[in-house]
Amino acid sequence: MRRSVTALFLAFAAAVPLAAHAAGSGQPVPRFVSLRSDEVNLRTGPGERYPVEWVVSKKGLPVEVIAEFDTWRRVRDWEGIEGWVHQALLTRRRTLVVTGKEDQPIYNEPSEGSGLMAKAEPGVLGSLLRCPGDGAQADWCYVDLKGYRGWMRRASFWGAYPGEKVE
Repeated sequence: MRRSVTALFLAFAAAVPLAAHAAGSGQPVPRFVSLRSDEVNLRTGPGERYPVEWVVSKKGLPVEVIAEFDTWRRVRDWEGIEGWVHQALLTRRRTLVVTGKEDQPIYNEPSEGSGLMAKAEPGVLGSLLRCPGDGAQADWCYVDLKGYRGWMRRASFWGAYPGEKVE
């Protein structure tokens, strides 16, 4: 009988952090947000008592919230680096980072035949203004990269999910 009670207690204790974890902000997880500050500490756990594992020095960098605990968010960047950040260091502003090994094209319209406006180097940060989410333009998003406003294929950057509508 004692083993059953112990097993029940351990099962309950294991479930408590999951329940608190699920409460969070009520926002969907995963989701994209961006860094609010020029210097953000990524910690090994959700609290100031946990050591800093990484320091990110890119205000506006898009990160993906992959877990929540109280006021802490576990985030992942475009290179796969993960850590816990206090929610005050994040903003709902949608941004993107250009990916790939070559410069990525920005078009006048959501069509490769619409005329090339500019090319963006991998690693460049920009603003994600809108993505239709479905229909003929589902693979495209309207972006602003250093003053160049135009359309990019979702495959050219990190910061939006396939088929996600961004307004």
